[in-house]
Amino acid sequence: MELNSIKDAYDRIAKKQKLSYFKSQEVIDQVGYEIEQTLEKIRPAHDPNAPVDQRSILTELKLKLNTIGALQQIEGSHKELNIIANHFYHQGLFDLGDSIINEAGEPDVTALRSQFLEMHQILEAMRVRNLQPALTWVSANQEKLIQNGSNLELKLHTLQFVEVLQNGTQADALKYARTNLAPFASLHKDEFQKLMGCLLYAGKLESSPYSELMSPIHWEITTEELTRQFCSLLGQSHKSPLGVAIAAGVEGLPTLLKLANVMAKRQEWQAMRQLPVPVELGKEFQFHSFFVCPVSREQGSEENPPMLLPCLHVVCKQSILKLSKSSTRIFKCPYCPAEATVVQCRQLYF
Repeated sequence: MELNSIKDAYDRIAKKQKLSYFKSQEVIDQVGYEIEQTLEKIRPAHDPNAPVDQRSILTELKLKLNTIGALQQIEGSHKELNIIANHFYHQGLFDLGDSIINEAGEPDVTALRSQFLEMHQILEAMRVRNLQPALTWVSANQEKLIQNGSNLELKLHTLQFVEVLQNGTQADALKYARTNLAPFASLHKDEFQKLMGCLLYAGKLESSPYSELMSPIHWEITTEELTRQFCSLLGQSHKSPLGVAIAAGVEGLPTLLKLANVMAKRQEWQAMRQLPVPVELGKEFQFHSFFVCPVSREQGSEENPPMLLPCLHVVCKQSILKLSKSSTRIFKCPYCPAEATVVQCRQLYF
């Protein structure tokens, strides 16, 4: 039974891929045909000297191409392929990502491979205590990192300083500090003074008051920070969206299975637009890019912003106005016994 299910799933995917290929080819042929027709109008064969209104002809072509919507059609068919391939690239599994792209016959479907390859090369070097690739990347993106409020450069130089101090001489460490740490002295005075104190314990830092600087946790934190900043500059999440979706699904699966068993015999189950019970997930899966009012089920907006009640529950402004019926009238929170007035509620910004 399990093998049959796997085969059925594979057949569906293979069929979908074939349809995607033929649909893409159809769109490309359609665009090519319209361009050829336009060229024929611009270059009439019988009378080369006849006046041609190229502007109107090109405007007509633009309208036709917009009607075809080639990009939207092709993006729609390739969306799932992009998500899966980018997930593997994000995780550094380039062989798997390349395999998917090659089997699909779409070598140019993703533009993120080279960027993620650079990131993982930097991370791989950091695993063997080689910070040079990371420092080179930080130097090339210094202005953008400063705009993000990141002190990644200081963290990297701190790690390198500790390595020099422990494996080299005091003179080597002092030279490194003067060249690379001195620019941070005014903005990070306490950190800079602590690092200068380490100079007294060259080669024996493990038995000094600053031994915690040798903890592997600093390498882990800096590696995580570099991953975050690298992905941020790419306009990507530092965690794979597909990986997050799978992890969230696994965490919510017990509730969903229990709900499915309870609702199995009820026909309205399949027609529901939202789940009848909340699926509680951990804080790492709570992304507040927008707010949905738990009372009205409407998304918050500038006209209907989320409001914080004194009891710390949050509902949208329109829901509060409906509950209170007046700006001075006391109303009860829909989620606890606490009472409040409209003027006691404060607007939240997401």
